[in-house]
Formats: sequence, structure tokens, C-alpha cells
Amino acid sequence: IKSHLDYNKNLAQKWLMQAQVSPQAWQFCWALLSPDKVPEIQYFGASALHTKISRYWSDIPTDQYESLKSQLFSQIACFSSGSKMVLTRLCVALASLALNTMPEAWPGAVAEMVRVFQEEGGGVDGRARCLALLELLTVLPEEFQTSRLPQYRKGQVRGALGREWGSVCPLLQQLLRRTDSPGAVKARVLRCLSSWVLLDVPLSESESLVHDCFSALPDPELFDTAVEAIVNAISQPDSQRYVNTLLKLVPQVLALQDQLREAVQNGDMETCHGICRIAVTLGENHSRTLLEQVDHWQSFLALVNMIMFCTGIPGHYPVNETTSSLTLTFWYTLQDEIMSFESDKQTVYLQVYRPVYFQLVDVLLHKAQFPSDQEYASWSSDEKEQFRIYRVDISDTLMYVYEMLGAELLSNLYDKLGRLLTNAEQPTSWQHTEALLYGFQSIAETIDVNYSDVIPGLIGLIPRININNVQLADTVMFTIGALAEWLADHPVMLSSVLPLVLQALGNPDLSVSSVSTLKKICRECKYDLPPYATNIVAVSQEVLIKQIHKTSQCMWLMQALGFLLSALPVEEILRNLHSLITPYIQQLEKLADETPNPSNKLAIIHILGLLSNLFTTLDISKQDDESVEGSAPPVKATPPSPGPNPVVVVLQQVFALIQTVLSKWLNDSQVVEAVCAIFEKSVKTLLHEFAPMVSQLSEMLGQMYSTIPQASALDLTRQMVHIFASETDHFPPIKALFELVTSVTLSIFQQGPRDHPDIVDSFMQLQAQALKRKPDLFLSESLDAKAVFHCGVLSLKFPEAPTVKSTCLFFTELLPHCSDVPPLARIVQDDGKLLVQAVLEGIGGGASRSLMDQFAEVLFCLNKHCFSLLAVWLKEALQPPGFPSSRVTAEQKVTFSQQILRERVNKRRVKDIVKEFTLLCRGLHGTEYAAEY
Repeated sequence: IKSHLDYNKNLAQKWLMQAQVSPQAWQFCWALLSPDKVPEIQYFGASALHTKISRYWSDIPTDQYESLKSQLFSQIACFSSGSKMVLTRLCVALASLALNTMPEAWPGAVAEMVRVFQEEGGGVDGRARCLALLELLTVLPEEFQTSRLPQYRKGQVRGALGREWGSVCPLLQQLLRRTDSPGAVKARVLRCLSSWVLLDVPLSESESLVHDCFSALPDPELFDTAVEAIVNAISQPDSQRYVNTLLKLVPQVLALQDQLREAVQNGDMETCHGICRIAVTLGENHSRTLLEQVDHWQSFLALVNMIMFCTGIPGHYPVNETTSSLTLTFWYTLQDEIMSFESDKQTVYLQVYRPVYFQLVDVLLHKAQFPSDQEYASWSSDEKEQFRIYRVDISDTLMYVYEMLGAELLSNLYDKLGRLLTNAEQPTSWQHTEALLYGFQSIAETIDVNYSDVIPGLIGLIPRININNVQLADTVMFTIGALAEWLADHPVMLSSVLPLVLQALGNPDLSVSSVSTLKKICRECKYDLPPYATNIVAVSQEVLIKQIHKTSQCMWLMQALGFLLSALPVEEILRNLHSLITPYIQQLEKLADETPNPSNKLAIIHILGLLSNLFTTLDISKQDDESVEGSAPPVKATPPSPGPNPVVVVLQQVFALIQTVLSKWLNDSQVVEAVCAIFEKSVKTLLHEFAPMVSQLSEMLGQMYSTIPQASALDLTRQMVHIFASETDHFPPIKALFELVTSVTLSIFQQGPRDHPDIVDSFMQLQAQALKRKPDLFLSESLDAKAVFHCGVLSLKFPEAPTVKSTCLFFTELLPHCSDVPPLARIVQDDGKLLVQAVLEGIGGGASRSLMDQFAEVLFCLNKHCFSLLAVWLKEALQPPGFPSSRVTAEQKVTFSQQILRERVNKRRVKDIVKEFTLLCRGLHGTEYAAEY
């Protein structure tokens, strides 16, 4: 039954949509509004009227404007005490009529609306009429904002509306100031003001009404709408021109401080929020204007202090207060304005505002403090997450403030921390210590603190911290991590912090912070770590064996060890690798013997992942080029020994084992991917030092891919082609591998490649790489280049965008070789037209619009490298009627091909031509969809 009802409902809606635009709509609209109908039907009648007026205005004869207007007026009067939703739709319809007839056919529209509703109307009570008029005046600017008026009319109508403010303003004022006006009327007046100020009514002309809004703030019923109206009025871009008005607003905002303090005492978060919004809006939008009024500097400073009060509002965000976060962008804005003045002015402002910003730092660090453990435990996970994001915002603000306060800020934080940690009389809360460290870390993470003279002292204080809490321990770790670069310049200090990091590694609660800190230290300070290497490796091995960390942290830890080992002499690297990897190799041997099942699959993937992460960062070649970058490695970094690279030694030792694992798991794409990742990471890091493995790996890849083709094998082949195809010694195995995977993939194409878009994608990328690095590969007798070209044409029609992108890349690499690779030249001459047809089909609507730039590149390449042929192909391909789309005419097709053929230099222009043409083909030209381009 339900589906039947849904079907009928959809049918009815479809019918109603068509009914609205039919010429008969005028007759039935009024009938549907008759008092005996239910509100839903009346609402439909009113909506249909609005649709006719707003979208099909040109269908309405001029001589009917007047009767339409008077009918709407009388309907609004009838409904003023009827259904609210129908009344609103009727008001929107009349507003639309006014916008279409202003200013010529209906001058003074607003004045007339006010007059009609103020005259006594048959039996409708005054309050209902007043509310109906306010509804009408409120929707008028809103309807203007969303109307589809052409650009030139928009300007005219905006001007006409601006002139009508003179009729609206006195009415609103009179209603707001009358003591007997009901609350509902006043609330509607405030909404109406909000709506009009968005039309950029000059602040000087709404000034007295804005003052009235301030008078409405003490009334709880009107508070929210009054705040909205004030905020809208003072945030209009134009309002900064009215300096005197703004100056008069400052004392009014300052006068709200008593109401704000009272709200804080009563825990009234909504009121705090609203008053803070007003103060921040005035400060944020007009700080420059108000700073420039030097005679009024004290009142602006008072406003800044009021905003400071809002930043430091008591309570923990987001549980007992939500106001403080509103103020953070104000502090950015004010600082930007101060720093943008020329230097002599800036000096004066800094004298006043530097102390304010030092106070701000104290306030922010106080707000960043965690609540008591007991209270924090009672927070929901959502509240904890909001608090975390809030602290990140505070951290960004502190980093920004550092630009103004400079090194003095760090000294200031250091002194406070020193006093906290050395004061024996008063035991300090961990929250206080943590917040100060957090402030330090916020700055050190992004700003180069290497020259700061307080860092040695800070590093000296860290071991004195009594770390009895997870949040504090986390922050200590992140602070040490933020100072990793400084430690590289002052290695003598490593001995005081490294033990803390290694100790934290054993605590699962500190997993992320301790592992990421160790990784930073191993990356930045690797040349100073050899004395500690044995210890670091031992602790890491222990936590890995105990499985303390989640998978991703285990991978980071392996990367850390890779950095660490890179700086050791080769024999030590081998010794450490041996002890580090042996347990995993033994485990892998055991797993390789077992029958495949889901749990041993995870274990295998984990071990392979650990190895590939270790090999990602283990790079001994960096030892000799580091010196070029400026930081010369110390003498103890031995030059790479002439022997094979340690990674290659290990890979050769485990190669047979990996082959065994593969033979069992060839069907499983995740295991195959994990195996390929080991070699891919190693090839990327070692580059030419990977040479001894090339023939072994090429052979294994060929066997793998021939048995069960997978995209990851193609991606690894692409890496190998990239690095080794142009080396004479390695060309034979690479060539054999390339030819093998190409012929295997061609047979997939014969069986139907649609189920393997990932293989097709990787295959096209591989072919493009081969053309780029070693086009000679296409001279081979054993490679069917023609078939590869045809596969490319097929792949252009795939629905998957990434695959089509890679295929376009293949063709843009292939076409330039028409001149220097004879077999390719012949193929393009014979079959280029097929490529052109496939590209046109995609442009004509066969492919996603996001791909048009790629298709344009292919056309551009064709034009550059096969100009005379392209002219013929375009003409022939565009000949059949209805191709590439039934929506384009023969003339449009001719224009398109002429435009394309003309552009042999400007690729950007070809992209624009293709975009224009695809919109024509899709019937989207000149629509809202087209605008999204």
C-alpha cells in the first residue's frame, strides 16, 4: 500500500507542478483560496500564485496588474487572522508582484502597502492587520535577495527599495516605542528591521531604530530577535562609512556590561552569548575605524576589555559556557589592524595593546585548562571532542599572538612555569602546569624557536614535572616533539628528555604522543643518536613484542627506527636489523606454512607492513648529501660502504620466504598489495641502489601478474620502469617484464575489462610512464602497440573518472612521439579517428563533466602533433546528425571544430572551448548548473 500511496503522491506532485505553470492556474488559484478549503489546499493556491508571478511574469498582461494587486491585498486581509503559512505565501506573492512592477508601474509600493493596511478594514482587528503588514514588509527584502530578476533590473529595484525605507522606518519606530504594542508585534518589527538592513540600508538611516533595539534587550521575549537585528545592522559592509554612528554605538554596547555580569552570575548562557555577539561584531567589523578615532581611544579600549571579559567568561567550554569561542577571531582582527599601521602609529598602539595581549595569553591559558579529573570523567565524548577543538583554536590564537609579542612571550611563559615547578610551599594542580606547557608547545610547533634563550631552561624543567596524569604526559611528549629541531642543534640536551620518551613508549595511553615524538627525534637528530641507538632499539622491540600499540603507531615506530639506523655504520645497521627483524621472519615462516584463514592473513599483512615502513625511512645514501643542505653531518657518519645496501641484503635473505607467502595468497589482493608495498617503498628510497634486486623482482612480478593480475603489481612495475628502464644493464629484465604484463593485460581486454577498472587505470599509467621514460619499448616486435592504442580508446569510455584520467594521460604522452617512434606514427595515422570519436563522445555527455580538462588536453595534443589529420577527423566524426549529442546543431559543431583547430598554443583557451561545447551538448548552457563551473 505504502508504495502505491508514494506513487500516487509523486504523481499528484508532478501534476500540481504542471498545473501551476498552466494558463488555467489563474482561475483555480483564487478558487483554492476560498474559506471552505483546508489550509493545505489554500497553501497550494497561494504557492501557485507566487510561482506564476515570480517565474512567468511575462505571461501576465499589463492591464491585469491592478486587479491582481487588489485581489492579493484583499486575500492578505482575509488571511491576516487565518492560517499563518497561507498568509506568508500570499505576502511572498505580493512582494514578488511589487518587485516586478517597481519603480515604473508601481511607484511608492511600500507606502501604498502601509496605507492600505492602516485604513480600517472590514472587521479585521487592528493587531492582526498590523502583523500581516509586518509580515509583508519582512518578506519583501527576502524575496528580493532570492528573486530571479535580470542584473540591470536588480540594480533599479534595489535603488527603489532603498527609497522606500523612508516609509518603513517611521512605522517600525512608532510600533517599537509604543508602550501598548504587544510583544508579538515588537518581535515582528525587529525581524522586519533585520530583513531590511540586509539590503544595505545606510547605518545612519537605521541608527535610531538600532538604538531602540538596545532598549528591547532587557525584555527576555525580544532578546534574541533584537540581538539578530543589531548584529545584522552593524555587520553590513557599508556601515564603516558612518563613523559618528559607530562611535555612538560603543557606549550603548558598554552599557550592556551589567546585564552581561548578571547573566554570568545566573548561569544564563543564552544572554551571555547574545551580548558577546554584539560586542564582538562591533569590534571585529570596525576595529580599524574605531582605532583611528584617537580621541575616543579610551572607549574603544573599554570595548576591547569587555570582549576580554567574554573570552575569560567563567566555566569550562563547552559544558558551562559557549561564549568564549566567539571572541577568538576578534583578537586576530585587532592584531592585524594594529600591525598594518605605519611604524610610528604602530608604536603608539603597541604601547596600549601589548599589555592587553599579554593579559589575553593568561586568559586563554586559563581557558585551555582541563577541569578536575572527576568533572572531566563526567563529560560526554562529544563534549570532550568539542573541548579538544576549542584548545586547537586557542593554540592557533597563541601562535598568532606570538607575532606581536615575540620572544618576550616565551620568557613570560617560562618564568611562570619555573615559579610553578620550584614553589615548594604551594602544590600546583597538574592542569595549571599542562596549560603552560600547552602554550609553549603551540608556539614551538610552528615557529622557529631555535634562537630563543629560554628553551635550555625549559628542557631543564621538564624532568622536574611530576607526571601523574595522562593529559599532562601527552602534552609533555608533544612539547618535546615540538622541540626536536632545537635538540638537533643542542644534542647535549638529548640525555635529559630521551629517557622520558622511552619510558612513555611503554604506556598504551600515551601511544600517539610518545611514538610521534620518538619519530620526530629520530628524524631530526639521527646523527646524534648512535650512542643511544642500542637502548632505543631494545625498548622499541620490547613494546612491539608486547603489542602495546595499535597498528598505525607500530608503523610509525618502524619509520622512527629506519631514521635511527640510517645514521649508523653499515655493519651496525645489519646487526640491528638482524635482531629487529628475526622474530618477525620466524613468525612469517610459521604463518606461511599454515592454511590461509582470516586471522593469519591479518598477521601477515601486519608483518609486511612493519617491514615496508622500516624500509621507507632506512636510507644510508642521505649521509653524504646532508652536508650540501647546510647542516653538515658530524664526522662519525661513515661514508656508505662499497658493499650492498643493508635493505637489499635483508630483502635478498627474505625473498624466498616472500615468494612462499605469495604463492599461498596470490588470490588475495590485500596480501599482494602488502608484498608490492615492501618493494615499492624500497625502490623509492634506494633508487639505483636497488639494482641487485631488479632481475629477481622482475621475474617474480611477471609470474605473479601472469597467474592473477592485480593493479598493485602494475604500479610496482611502473616504479621499476621509472627508475631502471633507461639503464642499459637493467633494460633486458625490465623490457621482458613490461612486454609480459602488457600482453597479459591485452588478453584481459579481450575477455572484457569492465570488471577491472583498477587494473585498466594502473595499466594506462604504466604505459604513459613507459612512453615518458623509454619510448624505445614501443619499437619491440613482441609488443602489440596497436592493441594498446585500441585499449586506450576503449578505456576512454569507462564510467570511472580516475581510469579515464589515466587514459587521457596515456594519449597525451603518446601523441608527441608521432614524430620519433615510427610504429606509433603509423598507428595514429590509421586509427586516430577512433580516438577523436571517443573524445567527442565523452565531451558530448558520455563522461563526467569533471573530465573535460583532460579531454581538452588530448585534443590540444592532437592539434599540436597531427594538425592536418585532426581537421579531417573532426569533420568526418562530427558529420553524423545527433553525434555527439542531439542538442547541438550542425553550425555549432562547425564552430566548435574551427575554434579547436585555431588553438595550437593556448591550452587554457581549448579547455574553455570544450567546456562551452559540453554544456551545449548537455542542454545546460546558461543554466544554474553551468554557473558551477
